[in-house]
Amino acid sequence: MSTQTPRTAPGTGPSGAPRATPRVVDGDTEGVRSFEASGGDWSDIAEEAARLGEERIVVNMGPQHPSTHGVLRLMLEIDGETVTEARAGIGYLHTGIEKNMEYRTWVQGVTFCTRMDYLAPLFQETAYCLAVEKLLGITDDVPERASVIRVLMMELNRIASHLVCLATGGNELGATTIMIIGFTAREEILKVFELITGLRMNHAYVRPGGVAQDIPPGAIDTIREALVVVRGYFKQLEDLMMANPILHLRLKGVGYLNLSGAMALGVTGPVLRSAGLPYDVRKNAPYCGYETYDFDVPVSQDSDSWSRLVLRMEECYQSMKIVEQTLDRLQKMGPGPVMVEDRKIAWPAQLAIGSDGMGNSLDHIREIMGTSMEALIHHFKLVTEGFRVPAGQVFQSVEHPRGELGVHLVSDGGTRPYRAHFRDPSFNNLQATSIMCEGGQVADVVVAVASLDPVLGGVDR
Repeated sequence: MSTQTPRTAPGTGPSGAPRATPRVVDGDTEGVRSFEASGGDWSDIAEEAARLGEERIVVNMGPQHPSTHGVLRLMLEIDGETVTEARAGIGYLHTGIEKNMEYRTWVQGVTFCTRMDYLAPLFQETAYCLAVEKLLGITDDVPERASVIRVLMMELNRIASHLVCLATGGNELGATTIMIIGFTAREEILKVFELITGLRMNHAYVRPGGVAQDIPPGAIDTIREALVVVRGYFKQLEDLMMANPILHLRLKGVGYLNLSGAMALGVTGPVLRSAGLPYDVRKNAPYCGYETYDFDVPVSQDSDSWSRLVLRMEECYQSMKIVEQTLDRLQKMGPGPVMVEDRKIAWPAQLAIGSDGMGNSLDHIREIMGTSMEALIHHFKLVTEGFRVPAGQVFQSVEHPRGELGVHLVSDGGTRPYRAHFRDPSFNNLQATSIMCEGGQVADVVVAVASLDPVLGGVDR
């Protein structure tokens, strides 16, 4: 933590902070103005403080602070315990994912964007693939079963993401039990992800044209059993949180952001809905057949951190409702294709989980290695070179756990994106940090940032 403190002696300043120790010159006590600073970017602030002749402290919260939800740096100017100015510094986790995608095939791009917001990878995968399908003109060709599986996976991922928000938010306030229950509940969902995709996170499961493979036998029953367990954990979280007087005092009226402020800053997701606007991309611009599912969009008028906590809890229940509908549909429709029929796009082939955890289907390997030279050549070119996408540009958005996730893709007709850019909700929502924190106490900064639920992997993509 770095501080810069202009102080004068003797006694203390108006905020109660101790002034600098006086020094003796020729037997006289002389008040000395001192500065403590770290980092070249503090020099201007120190000069301004000296010019104003006011006592103030500038504190670095982060970028390694445990409650900044990643390598986020918050520059706080405080007067006593009151935050008078707050600024967010980003860029400490920059990964260059969007630029890297320009040097990979369209399918390989999935393995990059899934690593952006690492708590909600399936949303980035789906948004990207929906955009690629628009450019290819195959949106209506994606099998219904693949769309239902996408919805299933996204809604399970929404629950898992919100659980991390609730768990880490509780831990940052000292409620370790909330964190333990939240992560234990999330573990049930990660087991389902591992069963279906072979991986707990960063799945690369959603592919242009569908999904990599169908859900394995018995997965529907496993998911139903997991939902029962997760509901039990949510009941425990409600008992711990909803009537907790300490939690009420710490969250109610803290991190206030009204509707006009949220609209001006481009804030979306639970933060926007906590201000009274029921905007949800699943309702306003449906994709993957969301218009055929029965669910509600929870809203509040309180515009504070408490309302965002309650909304996220309710959103999890709505997601469970959607998951149950997808399971009913998958059970009713039975096995079927999960990838477009066009073999020039359907990469890599249907997969089958083997003893090693992943692998191509044995039938496909048998064909390309022992039966058809043409199939082997096609497979080789499709995997190494990739398919071509018609020239053009497209924008696609989905309802991410943190707000509206947008994807802008540009194709020059080649086998890899000419440009890929993501409108990550965490990046836009962080703009609200200053307005939510200024005027509150330092302890309230932790609450305000937690209520935004930023993930820096999406911010510094």
